[in-house]
Formats: sequence, C-alpha cells, structure tokens
Amino acid sequence: MTSTLSAAVVAGLKDKILAGDLAPGAKLPSEAELIEEYAVSRTVVREAVTRLRAEGLVETQQGRGSFVLAVPEASSFSVESSAIRTHADVMAMLDFRIGVESEAAALAARHHGPSDVEAIESAMEGFVRAGHEGAVEADFAFHLAIARATGNRFYIDLLGSLGPMMIMLPRTRLNEAYSMTDATHVERVQREHDNVAAAVLAGDVETARAAMRLHLGNTRRRVT
Repeated sequence: MTSTLSAAVVAGLKDKILAGDLAPGAKLPSEAELIEEYAVSRTVVREAVTRLRAEGLVETQQGRGSFVLAVPEASSFSVESSAIRTHADVMAMLDFRIGVESEAAALAARHHGPSDVEAIESAMEGFVRAGHEGAVEADFAFHLAIARATGNRFYIDLLGSLGPMMIMLPRTRLNEAYSMTDATHVERVQREHDNVAAAVLAGDVETARAAMRLHLGNTRRRVT
C-alpha cells in the first residue's frame, strides 16, 4: 500500500517537473505541504522523494531540503564507424549485437505481421542475389527486417543507427576462408539467415532467439 501511494506522489511531482511547474533549482514543497496535498503519511512522502532522487530528478541537500535537477536532454543513440577502430572494438560490437538481435528475433517471432513476412522474404531474396558479390546492404537489410518485425521502435532505431557498418566492419577482419567472395561461406551465411527467418516466420520464439545467437556467434568466431 505504501509503495502504491508513494508511486502516486512520484507521478504527481514528476508531472510538475516535466511540465516546468517545478523548474530546475526549485525547492520541492516541504514534507508537511506534500503530506497535505497528497493526503499521505510522512513515510510515503520520504519514499517518493527517495525514488525521485534515484531517477536523477532531484537532489537532497542536508538541512536545506530537496531541489529539482535539470531534466537531461533527449539524445539519439548513434555509433560512428570511425569510433570502432580496433579488433577489440569490433568484438565488443558483435557481443552487443548478440544480446540485442537475439532478443529482437524472439520478439519478431512473437509479433510479426503479414507485411513483415514480405519484407523478410524480400531481404532474403536480395541476399541470395547479391551475396556472392559481398553485398553489405543486402545483409544489413535482412537484419533490419527482423528488427522491424519486432514492432518495437527502439530495436528499429538502434539497428538503423548502427547502419550497414555493423556488417561491413566485421567483414574487414575475416580471413580468406570466410570472404564473401567465397561461395561456400556465402552459402553458410545464407543457411544461417534461412534458419533465423524460418523460426521467426513460424512464430517459434525460442528457436528464433537461438538461431540468431548462433548466427552472430558464428560471425564472432570467424573474425580474426
């Protein structure tokens, strides 16, 4: 019950902060004022202030009270290819992709719609046509189609911000046996894509997650 009441106080104060009614630097109303305004106990008010402090919206100065902090500016996530310079950077990016894209595949299996089926199949056909030429764009289009099938804009925005460089940079560190000019390797990658797509389109959440993890894990192992 206390948590529910404190959540209501947090929501009320947060609305005022985000609306600018409590500007950065402004002092929060006193405990007594908050108790009266929200008809709650001192314990509830203190828990609410603690939550706001944990979210970085207020700071408490001993003996003076709690003050509103500036709300951080919204920023978009982006990674410049120039910032990924070393082998360790590429490996770290692949580890990041394994975590993100494995879950994206699982969500795509659960949420994809008819338009996603068409987009995924089109991306696969594009990879087949361009694969032997080492087309980065075709490979990226497949991964982006899976992200879009999640129906979750954060996955879409994230992969969109990484762009084709997330495919290109690891390829620059593949040895000759894993070159995209090597027909055997292209077919191997194509089979991995096929397995991901089949699981997603079948709505098999766990297999989709595992297939994407295997595909990207194999990419990681191929990087020298």
